[in-house]
Amino acid sequence: MATWEDVRRLVSALPGTEERPSYGGRPSWRAGGGMVVWDRPLGARDREQLGEDAPPEDEPLLGVRVADEGVKAALPAEEADAVLTVPHLDGTPVVLVRLRRVRPDLLAELVEEAWRCRAPRRLVAARDADAADGVRPPASPTGGRP
Repeated sequence: MATWEDVRRLVSALPGTEERPSYGGRPSWRAGGGMVVWDRPLGARDREQLGEDAPPEDEPLLGVRVADEGVKAALPAEEADAVLTVPHLDGTPVVLVRLRRVRPDLLAELVEEAWRCRAPRRLVAARDADAADGVRPPASPTGGRP
């Protein structure tokens, strides 16, 4: 089970990120002026539309920027236990991640990919260069992607 501290640790390891309160004072993390990941609870309409498939009200959900609509469509299909979307997000490259269900390696991958969608190109290039030189620290306790 992931926590907000896990999210905070993963995002803060990425260059050029900052934590700022967002909607209703909830935590969000930004890079390059745009939100990367954020606390995104379901609203009443989201719950109504999801019906029985809606997570419990007390379950933390992380809004995560993804590269495009193709990735957005694939993630809930491939990771149905941990990733979902709601009609309110239609047309927006964002998915919701169930922190209580997401695997640590998947969370690390999603956070980094979200950062790559928003971070300035120079920061992404510098991180990639560091990775090629073997400098980049692992994104998760398992060393990154599975």
